[in-house]
Amino acid sequence: MDEDEVFAFSKKIAVPYDLVAQTKQMGRLPVVQFAAGGIVTPADAALMMQLGCDGVFVGSEIFNSSDPYKRVRGITQAVRHYNDPHVLVETSTGLADAMAGLNLNEDRIEQF
Repeated sequence: MDEDEVFAFSKKIAVPYDLVAQTKQMGRLPVVQFAAGGIVTPADAALMMQLGCDGVFVGSEIFNSSDPYKRVRGITQAVRHYNDPHVLVETSTGLADAMAGLNLNEDRIEQF
């Protein structure tokens, strides 16, 4: 679709030209996609960004960790630099207990 066709199409569907041109350039609708739930480590956040998300939400599991500031800072850096493995390693170093309360080494049955 060339410039004239984009302009004609935007008039036909009564949508601002800039929005149609942006959609054409991006190759998708300009809708923000966020990931939420289970994002606890910088690696989780980086994976969501690599899969095409525009951002991530962090939940209460972050704030219940032993050092919430360090974990949130690591996730923020991972979102910014999700394609740089050196930054991901640096931000992930020293983060203990990724999922507090989940220990796969224990052999126990929980009763509900």
